[in-house]
Amino acid sequence: MGANEFRDAMYPEGYSFLSEFMVAPFPTFRYDVHGVSLQKTIFMPYMKNVTAVIYEVSNPLEEEVSISVSPLVNSRHIYKTTDKNKIGWSFVQKLHGDTVTIEPSDSFSSLVLSSSSDGSFVEESWWVEKLFFRVDASRSENSIDDNFRPGFFSFSVNPKETKKFHVFAVAAKNGAESQGLFSSFGNGIDDIDRLYREELERRKALLERFRKRNTGLVLDDWLKWVIQAADSFIVSRASTKKKSVIAGYTWFDDWGRDSLISLSGLTLATGRFEDAKEILLTFEYYCSKGVIPNRFSDKAGDIPLYNTVDATLWFFNAVLQYVKYTGDFGFVQEKLWNTLNQIIDFHVEGTIFGIHMDKDGLIAHGPQLTWMDAAKVDGFVTPRDGKAVEIQALWYNALKIMQLLSKRFNQPDKTEKYQSMAKNAKESFAEQFWSQKDGYLFDVVNKDGADSTLRPNQLIAASLDFPIIDDAKTERVVDVVWKRLWGVYGLKTLPETDSRYMGRYLGDWGHRDSAYHNGTVWAWLLGPFVTAFLKSKRHEESWRRFAFEHFLQPLFQTQLSLAGLGTISEIFDGDAPHLPRGCISQAWSVAEPLRAYVEDITLSRPPHEKQVIQTLDCP
Repeated sequence: MGANEFRDAMYPEGYSFLSEFMVAPFPTFRYDVHGVSLQKTIFMPYMKNVTAVIYEVSNPLEEEVSISVSPLVNSRHIYKTTDKNKIGWSFVQKLHGDTVTIEPSDSFSSLVLSSSSDGSFVEESWWVEKLFFRVDASRSENSIDDNFRPGFFSFSVNPKETKKFHVFAVAAKNGAESQGLFSSFGNGIDDIDRLYREELERRKALLERFRKRNTGLVLDDWLKWVIQAADSFIVSRASTKKKSVIAGYTWFDDWGRDSLISLSGLTLATGRFEDAKEILLTFEYYCSKGVIPNRFSDKAGDIPLYNTVDATLWFFNAVLQYVKYTGDFGFVQEKLWNTLNQIIDFHVEGTIFGIHMDKDGLIAHGPQLTWMDAAKVDGFVTPRDGKAVEIQALWYNALKIMQLLSKRFNQPDKTEKYQSMAKNAKESFAEQFWSQKDGYLFDVVNKDGADSTLRPNQLIAASLDFPIIDDAKTERVVDVVWKRLWGVYGLKTLPETDSRYMGRYLGDWGHRDSAYHNGTVWAWLLGPFVTAFLKSKRHEESWRRFAFEHFLQPLFQTQLSLAGLGTISEIFDGDAPHLPRGCISQAWSVAEPLRAYVEDITLSRPPHEKQVIQTLDCP
């Protein structure tokens, strides 16, 4: 049933026997081979480096059927490929009955492969050379890979028999860990069935928690998929022993900006409040010099990277969303309050990468520190140094949040301080950022003047709980963004009329990075867009229905069956037909549209929202 692609051929051609594929509840393949039916189901137990493959074979024939399962093994970084003639190391394997342990001779990793007790492993190793990765080739990346075949698991199915068996893979940093994890699961088919049922029940519980949190919502199939997709990004970080968020599959690790923007959709709208708390603690733990990490390295032990100006400010917004959903001010005061104050102090005094509060009360910063951070060999694609529009909106929002929290915690001096700072920032923003000529906000203001490039970043100024612009300007911003940046599955990062516009995210690294924020459509921007759009329409029912049908429904009901099945891609081409690109599954592409659907379309608002926001109005 196997199928490997080489540059000029596909071999073997097992796909020709494929009769059906299902992705729910787990990926399942059904094959028909000369009257024999075989079903293969793949699943992974939650939070474990374990993959189980369950086979069920029905043999109606008068003769015995033999099944061989041949795993392919590799040990490399996600961006690299293996050339067996150049690696300088080998795989070492040890056989123990129906279990084989495989370890690279020069690295710290270990893989245990095992099967049902009625199977046997046959050591017959060789390399399958020059496998071809067509998508990597289209991106001008390494696309030829050699993989090690350690042998095969052999099973037999008697005449007129239906038989169930499995192959099990466990990975860890060393042999002791992999063997320990392997032993904890049990190895019989009953043990695997138990793990299967446990994971199935866990996923059902996710849907039930969402249903309880959002009473009255109909769980259509697309919504079930989005909720399940949201679950896939929440992971455990070993360094903090708490939850974090993978930004995207298959090559991103956990990023501060992505995690904090995604927090509401992944955890709060889905009722996962403890996970939200742990994610906040993970990033608070690594706050340094008043800056939240931009991202963690995918290599264990490496120091986080702090080249960001917006991740820190999104942290304040995530804290506000947490208390809006939970009312848990006690957690914020005990665990986060000191850090929040220190962050403001560092920004006022100045910190790394030129981040500082200018004399006008706004935040100035160096290049390549916003979410539009692509770079080429010869420089930055979108440097945006100076004072970027969304940074000022987030800064004002953060100051208002600090004013709110200070008042809640009965600290009048700080309440007055943050109120004054927020007032100053808002007045300076009004003086500098509105383009009367264009009828929208400048994207960046710096020593060279004001950049009137039309970009979607200005939506942040309209969509936050404490918007830095008034209702009239919000309506104008929403209108121009809708008319000129709409891209079916999200918002374009530049209008087609701009000479720098690039409508296809294709080619080598340099070409793709040039297009990344110069025309490419981003799905996560649907979140702030829908929020700002419906705020400008007072959340009237007819407009909520319109927003779902025109803005969210195309994404939810089309893209879930393309690229990453059951999830949403990172980006899309700016040009029609807006093909999915980048990561096949992206956290904020799932989280922000989901949040906007829950909060703005269905009006399933955070339960403590009014009480929290009205804190500022209390005497």
